[in-house]
Amino acid sequence: MTDPADLSAVEARSLIATKALSPVELVEACIKRRDQLDHAVNAIVARDDTALQEFARAAEAAVMRAEPLGALHGLPFAVKDMNDAGGLPTTFGSLAYKDNIPSADDSLVKNLRAAGGLVFGKTNVPEWSAGGNTRNLLHGASANPYDTSRSCAGSSGGSAIALACGYAPLATGSDTGGSLRNPAAYCGVVGFRPSPGVVPDPRRATALIPLATDGPMGRTVADCALLLSAMATPDARDPFTTTIDGRTLWDGFDQLAPVDLKKLRFAATPDFGIAPTEQLIRRQFDRVTDQLAPDLGGLDAASPRCEGLDQVFAVLRGLQFLGPLADLYDRSPDLVGPNVATNIHEARGFSAQDVTRALMEQGRLYRNWQRFFERYDYILSPAVTLSPRPWRELYPSEIDGVACQSYYHWLALAYAVTVVGHPAITIPCGLDENGMPFGLQIVGRRHDDLGVLKVAQMLEQRIKDSDLRVPPPKLQQLAAQAPLSASEGFLTFD
Repeated sequence: MTDPADLSAVEARSLIATKALSPVELVEACIKRRDQLDHAVNAIVARDDTALQEFARAAEAAVMRAEPLGALHGLPFAVKDMNDAGGLPTTFGSLAYKDNIPSADDSLVKNLRAAGGLVFGKTNVPEWSAGGNTRNLLHGASANPYDTSRSCAGSSGGSAIALACGYAPLATGSDTGGSLRNPAAYCGVVGFRPSPGVVPDPRRATALIPLATDGPMGRTVADCALLLSAMATPDARDPFTTTIDGRTLWDGFDQLAPVDLKKLRFAATPDFGIAPTEQLIRRQFDRVTDQLAPDLGGLDAASPRCEGLDQVFAVLRGLQFLGPLADLYDRSPDLVGPNVATNIHEARGFSAQDVTRALMEQGRLYRNWQRFFERYDYILSPAVTLSPRPWRELYPSEIDGVACQSYYHWLALAYAVTVVGHPAITIPCGLDENGMPFGLQIVGRRHDDLGVLKVAQMLEQRIKDSDLRVPPPKLQQLAAQAPLSASEGFLTFD
């Protein structure tokens, strides 16, 4: 019999509805799995098992009373430590917020609870989600469940680990430079970055520069779609969430009807013309596209023009960090880590002319992409430029012997999509030459979020029937490992 902790969200939800699985049984299985493994990977940084079990019993009672059940009824979900879940710490991975315990949920968590979801705990992040390696000076490092000497990426690294290890069938993530797509790729799970506004964020400080967005993470495309259906709510406080008469313009994310891939035209690019993609990843991408090409209506080596995109992202990202964090840095620089400090220094070096030029260039790039999508329906690319490296390396300084431009330059495959605001999903697609999961990124037209999910599910089915299927982590080996916290460098950046 399948361990309940290994069920997909869709499977578990169906079993709960038919009384074949109790929410209490599911929660107990997830807690047991976490207790067996988390010492080796350090994904969960806050929890309240007593409250979780109480909510599970209430969910079970609702099922037994034949009450109407929400889309996520009885399903545990892990919460990235950038979102408030009332009663649990929200630290942002920052020493300055180590004692911050909000009394109420933020709007995202509130909506997921309203759909019947159960908060499993908070997941580790890099400080303020700055960077693609999940490490901070408060909670320490998190490790890749496929090789605990390697990075799980970031910033939603704890969420990706929790999914891969079976702590919860669903997890929240957020994404600016690939912060949910990259860890999903490294940990063999699925992460979806929606179009701006699909998942509203009334907290975004730079509200009219929507680089950052929340998004769903799961072990399957259908699980992500189910979670997105509860995330995508009307909220006029987000200027990119179109709300008319209390409704949004998008729904039906959990209804993934089959599509005919033979009728669709795909472009494939290993680098968007700008990303420093290592040769190992290029070889794996070629292997993947060679296997998938016969199932597609067309697959051309092509990319939108992206010249100048790196500078646009650097400027807009700098503004995003400078706005909410400059005061903290000026007041308590010793409580701010190196990545955040780099962003603030970099942003303060930009002139008004730099910002104006970046905004204008962003518009030019966006129009380039719209012209490109007149010829193609979807773009395929690797999710990340390189295979997972040791987690002790804060960020890659070089790729294939060539220096990176910044601590975030290696995230260019993801942030190319961010700058123009298109939806993108990462699905697991084979193991690379190092035996680590490889993530395939699928990019669609702006607001074609449902189409991206449908295509991803069709490709996911094809992959599962091939040698590109990604096996789960070796859980027994993880359980037997020494605590990650005993590793040298766990709580430092040296």
